[in-house]
Amino acid sequence: MLANNIKKYRQTINATQKEMATQIGIGRTALSRIENGAYSPSAKTMKKISDYFNLPIGDIFFNTDVSKNNTASVLGTNQYEGPLRGNK
Repeated sequence: MLANNIKKYRQTINATQKEMATQIGIGRTALSRIENGAYSPSAKTMKKISDYFNLPIGDIFFNTDVSKNNTASVLGTNQYEGPLRGNK
């Protein structure tokens, strides 16, 4: 699941959904749905949001199924068979 910190960052700068949505060129209801996880934005919209906050996309959007310390459970133990895993 793609989650985000949009609401947190938006509230930090005291911007309303309408103000932010207008600035990035989407509807307020679309922004609301993105904030609530009901809709996954396009890469173009993610970039606009990133630019709006002047933050990397990875600080705003993240996959809740992948923790920073344990990707093996998501990827499986042998998903990558390359030089770094000893298979040349």
